[in-house]
Amino acid sequence: MLFLEHRPSMKLLRFKAQAASQFMGSLPSDRVTESHPFDKVGIDFCGPFQVKQSGMRRAVVTKGYTLVIVCFATKAVHLELVSDMTTQTFLAALKRFIGRRGIPAIINCDNAQTFKGADNVLHDLYKLVNSKKHQSQVSVAAVEKGITFRYIPSYSPNHGGLWEAAVKSFKFHFKRVVGENKFTYEELTTILSEIEGILNSRPLTPLSSDPADLTALTPGHFLTGRPLICIPEPDLTDIPLNRLRFWRRCTQVKQHFWKAWYSQYLSQLNVRNKWSKQLPDVEEGSLVLLKGDNVPPLQWPMARVTRVFRGSDGRVRVAELKTATGLTRRSINKMCILPIDY
Repeated sequence: MLFLEHRPSMKLLRFKAQAASQFMGSLPSDRVTESHPFDKVGIDFCGPFQVKQSGMRRAVVTKGYTLVIVCFATKAVHLELVSDMTTQTFLAALKRFIGRRGIPAIINCDNAQTFKGADNVLHDLYKLVNSKKHQSQVSVAAVEKGITFRYIPSYSPNHGGLWEAAVKSFKFHFKRVVGENKFTYEELTTILSEIEGILNSRPLTPLSSDPADLTALTPGHFLTGRPLICIPEPDLTDIPLNRLRFWRRCTQVKQHFWKAWYSQYLSQLNVRNKWSKQLPDVEEGSLVLLKGDNVPPLQWPMARVTRVFRGSDGRVRVAELKTATGLTRRSINKMCILPIDY
């Protein structure tokens, strides 16, 4: 029998990290099998958000929710705004998704127990998902279209990690950007569409190993066949919201969301896991992302590493980069290696 001290030693922590990596389960087959975009998806709700009725002297404020749909193969994201938590509204959102993305073969979703007792604001979600009438109507509609619904085990959000991460990333920044501000259904629909473009513009892997090629593969390539772009717009982040009207308000919310999510995404790429393994150095020819302070939405500054400079410890500390404007030198903490690289 092994007796351990109250505070584990560095050797024990290192052993636990190695053991966790050895016994970690394999990715589901849906994640690593080639398929059409949104053929196998995970869905979840987030909200509520405040939605006001337009065209009325006294605006009536109601609740609104967002249906988040994530593709297992390409990690593309689809966002649908729903006005209430009813079965017919959910089926209408599913029909809109099918009309634009095609019929999915498998839909993975949360178990009803996931929403139970989590928070008062999730009462409507739990009531909808736990309703036998809702489940039967959804099952009938799914069978008619040849869709298979899969529910993750109760109280096991780690089984839905892929779409739970997308919901968390979207909801965390969106709620802080929107705050207590009230938007109309048209405004929120516009904002969600533009945020969807932001999420689907993130680089995944280089398109080629050509040193002169500075383009990366994104989820948007699977949807449109080319990278997603944004219409040039003035920076509105420092202008008070009450001085902006309608579409300008939507633009400001999108720009605030982009700045927050862009910084978080780059930070995730630079995560250094302790004690488990030593990360590889940046190599010549690698495609990297450059960190910037005032990057416009959907713009990802890319560069190729042409030369590396090592420190006294033999690790790369500085790299010479080829950008669209010429050669420059950057410290490695000012660049990010793509999450999937050659």
